[in-house]
Amino acid sequence: MRETPEELTAWHEAGHAWAALLAGAKVHSVSIAPDNDDGPQRFGDTEIHWSKRRFSGRKLAAGLCRVALAGPVSEMLYTGRPFHPAGVAEWAQDWRTALQALDFVPDRQRRLAMLEQTTIQLYEKFSDDFHWQAVSAIAEQLLAHEILDAELLGEAVEPWVDSLDSESSFDD
Repeated sequence: MRETPEELTAWHEAGHAWAALLAGAKVHSVSIAPDNDDGPQRFGDTEIHWSKRRFSGRKLAAGLCRVALAGPVSEMLYTGRPFHPAGVAEWAQDWRTALQALDFVPDRQRRLAMLEQTTIQLYEKFSDDFHWQAVSAIAEQLLAHEILDAELLGEAVEPWVDSLDSESSFDD
């Protein structure tokens, strides 16, 4: 199967969005057709708000790290090709974002090990039917509409959000 760039981007951004929702952040929009007026060309964009009352310190760092790596993990699962997130040029920014989120860990080797462990945990979580169906619903809506605002995203994942329990979301 040869995936189109739009399909890959939709699954990638769906992973970011679902991870943000699992973390408890607010997703304002998800797009596979973002404006390129504010910097380098991007193929997708997920706009997330992290409430300062709910997220700070290590909890924010863990959320940022998971969300950054969830895009590559979703692409890996969609394509069936489990690449290392640091080894794919298109995922370089995600890897850097995740690495920067863990700056509070002074030892770089320990940080890298934490990123790899987070990637494995996301891969296992998103492989579960419950989570994969939610990611799939987001990706399918992105392919149909190109941009999902908070309301459309909420409608797409409503069955899964309503069923979330402590085991479904992230533990910090």
